[in-house]
Amino acid sequence: MRFNIKLIIPVFVLLVASTGCKKSYLQTTPYDGIDLSIAITTEADLKAADIGMYNAMRSYLAFGRYLPAKGDIMADNTYCSSTNTGRENTTYNVYSFTPSTAVAGSVFNQLYIVIKRANQIIAATVPASATVNQYKGEAYAARALSYLELVRNYAYPYSSGANNPGVSLVTEFFKADIKPARNTVGEVYTQILADLNQAYSLMTVYTSSAYFSKYAARALQARVYMDMADWANAKTAALDVVTNGGFTTVASTSYVAWWAAQNAASANKQEAIFSLICDATGNNGNESLSYLYYQAGSYGDYVVTNSLYNLYSATDVRRNFIVKVKRGQDSTWSSVKYPNSLSSNKDNIPVLRYSETLLILAEAYYNTTDPTNALLYANMVAQKRDPSFTGYTSSGAQILEDILTEKRKELAFEGERYWDLYRLKRSFTKVVDQPQGTTLSIVLPTTRGSRFPIPQAETDTNPNTSQNSEYQ
Repeated sequence: MRFNIKLIIPVFVLLVASTGCKKSYLQTTPYDGIDLSIAITTEADLKAADIGMYNAMRSYLAFGRYLPAKGDIMADNTYCSSTNTGRENTTYNVYSFTPSTAVAGSVFNQLYIVIKRANQIIAATVPASATVNQYKGEAYAARALSYLELVRNYAYPYSSGANNPGVSLVTEFFKADIKPARNTVGEVYTQILADLNQAYSLMTVYTSSAYFSKYAARALQARVYMDMADWANAKTAALDVVTNGGFTTVASTSYVAWWAAQNAASANKQEAIFSLICDATGNNGNESLSYLYYQAGSYGDYVVTNSLYNLYSATDVRRNFIVKVKRGQDSTWSSVKYPNSLSSNKDNIPVLRYSETLLILAEAYYNTTDPTNALLYANMVAQKRDPSFTGYTSSGAQILEDILTEKRKELAFEGERYWDLYRLKRSFTKVVDQPQGTTLSIVLPTTRGSRFPIPQAETDTNPNTSQNSEYQ
């Protein structure tokens, strides 16, 4: 892969608060640039590199907006209002991508920027210590997450065949003119799992939800095994988080307030396993995810489908996140799950939550022929959110449908719905313009646009890579 160096050279924090083991830094620390030729030789250098890595992840070109937005608007949860600001939502809304589409190129470049920053940390020759191991473990986890998003977005799902073209694996720091071919989907998943095992073994420090931790790596591993339909290992990883991670869910009476307060790092292990923190100095401003949802004073391009709203009962606390609004001439639903778009401290970006892990565990039990535990863990989430709900009592294949429905309700507007439909190769009706009744019939993963094209700039400069077949 021949990287565009202007896009790949990372920006690292130069000013750090201390060099001690306790990570007292957040994104409030001023940051500037550091040349890649400067070696990382101290724990302070690693700290700076670590912050720079998280900063790249938070970018609106990756986890800060483009990725979580796609997971709902290309599914059946949201659609783009006809009154919109013309951002990437218009291409997402109708599956309209070409090799030159900006969003596909931006996500690709930004994820490889994160990988390059992680590779620099992993390659550092600073003497080992608990702190150094923690930083390196976080880098392995960040690289694993970035490769998961790359292989999800630019390749067919694992269920379509492990030998299909995936994405190029780059695991060494800064070889200036490499042009690798695409690795297979299976090879990419193997690397992801190896990175997460390394992350799990290296990390021992838990500071807050702002940073990867040992059990964040395990929660991500459960998601990866779920994608692979390796249900025995998905169960093992999720159970490790549930049994040993110390995380808890949020009571129904506190759930709405909990989301409103998600503009700071949390150390109480309540619900948030790993989030990208957006504070007064480190945020995406009007390019944030919340700006696309929130109506008052924001863009509000994304509106909510009737089918999602109708899933919530009147006593389900999550129904409070969807309100009726007037958008242009249309009366429609809007999400207020991210209410801080106009405040100085913006809404955090949830990446891994405890409720997701519980629902992965429920699906793993279902697929390992244990319906009792499948319902048990699904109801841990469902009854926590709706105190009036007596719990799912289904049997057979309906158990899986109930788990997926619960996951859809719980993780709405967090970007995971599309990937459940994608890995299961589902067909569904995509709402394009709800008041006018415009829809698309989507068959995953074969409908054109289901996966991103490899960016034109990449295929132009790297003769060893290949374009996805539908874009040739």
